[in-house]
Amino acid sequence: MQFSTVLEAPTAKSAVFNGSTDVVVLYGDVACFNTEIVERRNILVLNKPTIKIGLNPAIGQPRWYRLRPVVSSLLTMMTKPKLLAILTVAGLPLLAQPPMMGPGQLDQVVQRIALYPDPLLAQILTASTFWNDIPDAAGWSNQHDNLNSDDMAAAISADRLPWDPSVLALLPFPTVLNMMASDRGWTETLGNAVLQQRGDVMDAVQRMRQRAYDYGYLRTNSYYRVVAGGPGLIEIAPVGAGYYYVPRYDPLIVYAAPRPGFFVGGAIAFGPRIFIGASFGRWGWAGPGFGWRTHEILIDHRPWVRTYVNRSTYVHTYSTPYHRPEAARVESHHDLHSGSYHEHDHHR
Repeated sequence: MQFSTVLEAPTAKSAVFNGSTDVVVLYGDVACFNTEIVERRNILVLNKPTIKIGLNPAIGQPRWYRLRPVVSSLLTMMTKPKLLAILTVAGLPLLAQPPMMGPGQLDQVVQRIALYPDPLLAQILTASTFWNDIPDAAGWSNQHDNLNSDDMAAAISADRLPWDPSVLALLPFPTVLNMMASDRGWTETLGNAVLQQRGDVMDAVQRMRQRAYDYGYLRTNSYYRVVAGGPGLIEIAPVGAGYYYVPRYDPLIVYAAPRPGFFVGGAIAFGPRIFIGASFGRWGWAGPGFGWRTHEILIDHRPWVRTYVNRSTYVHTYSTPYHRPEAARVESHHDLHSGSYHEHDHHR
């Protein structure tokens, strides 16, 4: 078999696939492909950020590096005479884009986070579109949950963490990341909904808030401030600038009429106080929130416009430009008890 053709966007948009090519390799996001179509049509799907392909000149065969498990299961097709890989590009006929969801489905998706304060919710929605990064981020957050805001910001920079700033913004919230990591199907569903139907997601949040407000559960307290500006406009803000409490509640309770004699004030509990200082401004905490009327997610006071189509290339314009680290990260943290430093290499 010959490794005859390698195509990348935008060349792939106009590529014609026929039986005359021995091997055509295009790069795309594995998660966006319909497995049944892939298997039926003998399509090989590769992920560019993870996989590097090189040609071994000695034997004239392709070499495959760092294959993801979902890709490895498809490598048996290397024995077939022809291989095709389809890039995730709008307009290609075999692209399996996730289906749109209706209002009832979106209500179910957002109900567990709809009562979070606006700045934190904005960061969760954007981070959910990078769902593959969430488990590793949750692990790092759990290992560093003893650090305060400034020390954690320093550790993030020192470790040269490779994730998107929207994910880095959630590192001070291990309970949030653990919730997202433990239910990866939910996180991916939320992320896809944010990419495809952002306005509908925001409307669902408002529906859930309005329901909790109408039943008396959602009110201003010592943990956050609730501002009801009319139908479809309920904002939730921290009581003190930079101080956040993650709410805990049962959706089956707060979105339903209370039983006679039930104390609605105890239905929403709150986790420990988390302080987000100026050192986290570089990861979008300078001004996260929403333009509820215009259906905008605002990060650093700027509309965040990553979509399903531009998700492979979109880079948000943070107020402090963020540059992804290129080298393998190395953890080097000062031990406050012993006064020594410890280094740990992390090869990804």
